[in-house]
Amino acid sequence: MRGVGTWALAASIVNGVVGGGIFSLPRSMAASAGPYTMLVYLVCALAMGAVVVCFAEAGSRVPTSGGAYGTVEAAFGKRWAFLCGIYIWLASVLACGGIAVAFLDGIGTLTPALAGPGARFAMLLLMFGGITAINLRGVGLAARIIASGTVIKLIPLCLFLVVGGFAILSGHKPPETVAPPETLDFASFAAAVQLALFAFCGMETPLAASGEVADPARTVPRATMLAMAFVPIFYIAIQLVAQGLLGPALAGSAEPLADAMKQVSPTLGLVLLFGAALSRLVWIGSDIFGAPRVLFAFGRDGLLPAVFGRVHPAWRTPYVAILFHTGIALFLAVTGTFEGLAILSTLATAGIYFLACAAALSLRRRGIAISGKPLAFRILAPSAWVGMISMVLLVAIGKMGDIAGFVAVTLGSLALFAVMRPKARVA
Repeated sequence: MRGVGTWALAASIVNGVVGGGIFSLPRSMAASAGPYTMLVYLVCALAMGAVVVCFAEAGSRVPTSGGAYGTVEAAFGKRWAFLCGIYIWLASVLACGGIAVAFLDGIGTLTPALAGPGARFAMLLLMFGGITAINLRGVGLAARIIASGTVIKLIPLCLFLVVGGFAILSGHKPPETVAPPETLDFASFAAAVQLALFAFCGMETPLAASGEVADPARTVPRATMLAMAFVPIFYIAIQLVAQGLLGPALAGSAEPLADAMKQVSPTLGLVLLFGAALSRLVWIGSDIFGAPRVLFAFGRDGLLPAVFGRVHPAWRTPYVAILFHTGIALFLAVTGTFEGLAILSTLATAGIYFLACAAALSLRRRGIAISGKPLAFRILAPSAWVGMISMVLLVAIGKMGDIAGFVAVTLGSLALFAVMRPKARVA
């Protein structure tokens, strides 16, 4: 039954994009891009605008459950859809590890006694163990917890904008610290671009439910463009308020939004700390709820080893896929940093968006439309090329090790498909 309307889908997309990373991102952007932070945001917003045009038209042509996976399959077949699915899972598990690191950093700021390596590892086991147990016991409880936490996630961010913005307009002066030199080397610029794109990623996850929306040929593109027009404005406003409250000190802040709010009110600073921790928990819970289903579907269909397709006999949940996903995320959180994992997640997402832009062009050229009259943007072709070139450049400006890893994942996934395809239960 198709019952999700434009505003509901747009809210879902905003929820998927505005994750726990925004509580750490202002510091990372200030440290990487310095005075050029707003320019980096705007450049990335333009690149994402081109991608959104492609998602909107492709979504109006193939509004099936699966989102980018479904449009890539309709355009290019199972092989490239499998690669897109691998990118989706990889981006999710890398982001999960990165947000978990940010969660630990926040807890360490709130309670310094928990900042040591032993305490951090114990908290990781407790956090991932609890969230995994909830997800293993059934989708109903997990979905209710995630839904209740979604609104709570946005409250501290809105509080930060309102209170912080009012303080700046009332004449607040940031603390006096020495400003870093206004220079930007290539490595810092590359990191800033990749981190900014990380902030805009996530629309592909809620769009996987496109098959359940009302009048999808109209609802999907409208919701996508509405949500993704709001997100950059929201992020830039948060960055501006954080910079206005902390000034040059922003680049060295462990919890930038909480530290910025402490300049106005220590009590509200604590509220932001708790809000950041809760938001990150909700995001991690949502990721563990959804992302392992990609592995489960591939295991069920014979595109991954059959063990990933197993369902728990009592709880009817894909327990092997959930445990595997959580185990990988735990390992990444123990060994990685927020910035490093966020950048790697962005590279995987670049693969998704490249394929989605190419799919939009192919669907238009072949005249494919499975649900009513589709959109036909005049700027689709230039948007698709801008999107594809942007994603190639996003990978190309990365570190050599990261690029090599991306290439290895791509080639390995295509090789795995070639091996598993004859056994698959797919057309």
